[in-house]
This record gives sequence, C-alpha cells and structure tokens, in this order.
Amino acid sequence: MDQEQEIEEGQKDQKNQYLIPASIIVAGFLVAFSIIYVRGAPQVDNKDQAAATSLEDLAKNVKPVSAEDHIFGNPDAPIKIVEFSDLECPFCKRYHPTLKKIMEDYGKDGKIAWVYRHFPLESIHSKAPKEAEASECAAELGGNAKFWSYVDRLYQVTPSNNGLDLKMLPKIAEDIGIDRGNFENCLASGKHAQKVSDQSDDAINSGGNGTPYTIIITEKGNVFPFSGALPYNDVKKIVEEAISSI
Repeated sequence: MDQEQEIEEGQKDQKNQYLIPASIIVAGFLVAFSIIYVRGAPQVDNKDQAAATSLEDLAKNVKPVSAEDHIFGNPDAPIKIVEFSDLECPFCKRYHPTLKKIMEDYGKDGKIAWVYRHFPLESIHSKAPKEAEASECAAELGGNAKFWSYVDRLYQVTPSNNGLDLKMLPKIAEDIGIDRGNFENCLASGKHAQKVSDQSDDAINSGGNGTPYTIIITEKGNVFPFSGALPYNDVKKIVEEAISSI
C-alpha cells in the first residue's frame, strides 16, 4: 500500500471513529495518519485564524497542573505539556513515543514537564475508561513512576480500537511489579472513576474534540493547543515557540 492509499484509509477510519460530538467547531491539523475531523468534515486551521483564536481561548480553561496530576519530569518546570489521551486510541499510542522523545530532548534541563490526563472516548472505546482507572490504581499502589510504567506497558500490549481484553489489566500490573490482589481490589472498587470523568470534562471544557489533544502551557499563562498525533518535528516547533515566549 503506497502513502496515498494509507492516508485515504486513515481518513476513512478517523472520520467515523475518533471524534466525540461537540458544539464548538475548532481547527485541526492535516497530517498523514492523523487527520482531525469536526462534525465529520476535515478542517485545516492555517487559513482560519478566528477558529485558531477560539481554540486558544478555550484552552485557557484547562485546570492548573497540581500535585494530583501525573507528571513526567520537573513538577516546577516553567513549561507543561498537558496531554489528554485515550488508552484505546491508536493515534494516542503512536503519539506516546513522540512525547517521550520531546522529553528526552527538552526535559533534561528541567524546563519542560509532561502531564498526562485522561480523555477516554467511551462512545467508541468502551474499555478505555476502565483502562484509565487501572492506570490510576497503578499510581495509587506504586506511585507516579508506576503510573507511567503502566501506561507504557498497556500501550505495548493493546491492539487499540477497543481490542484489549480487560482481563489483561491485572497482568499488566504484575508485569510492572504491582501486587495483583491489591490491584484487583482497587480496580473493582471503581474509586478512580470520578477522577477519569473529571479529567474528560476538563478536556472538553478546554477545547478537546478528539484524541490525543495537547495544550502546552507556560508559566506566563501562554497556551499552545493542538489536536492529533502530530509528528515529532511539528511538536518540536510548537515546543520551541513556547520556549521562546517565556
């Protein structure tokens, strides 16, 4: 299959599967394998400044980063990359290594941190909310490091698109060194469901209309929102723009 055919298949797939209904039309980025649709129609934001401004205004509604967040890197970093993600979204799975590389290249000096927030699109990925709860149980039982290890491992084993057998969730916990019994008790309790729901609401209130959705925030209050699994070089440009603004 050549690149043109792959792009066509990606368009058909996302058009029907990777958006939730929303009343606010925002601009998307058109890139190979990661085309964001609003109400079923593709949009390109580089010709629509009004839409871009609207999305930026919405992004300012994002809740401040706090100790309740899962932070990779320096919690006091002047720039935070807030990612809203769905663990069954194949584009989120593809985007995960991109942000890892951003942190390798820009996070070592403590100026940038990566914040993970949940945005499971339950209407198309019914298993994603429980997977999000599972990652929170990993955090409860093993701390922040185990949260990130759990997300890493889940992305490694899931075929995405609601394809993971939920019976694998305790096994993933075992794989990263968490007691299976304690994990199963935590997951069965549903104690973290509200946190997952609250973070999903935060995503929507902040302009999220699909996954992954990212908002880069600076200590000066500047925001740089964008949707989709953008390639590394595109994310790098936005990160460098954020750095130059502080």
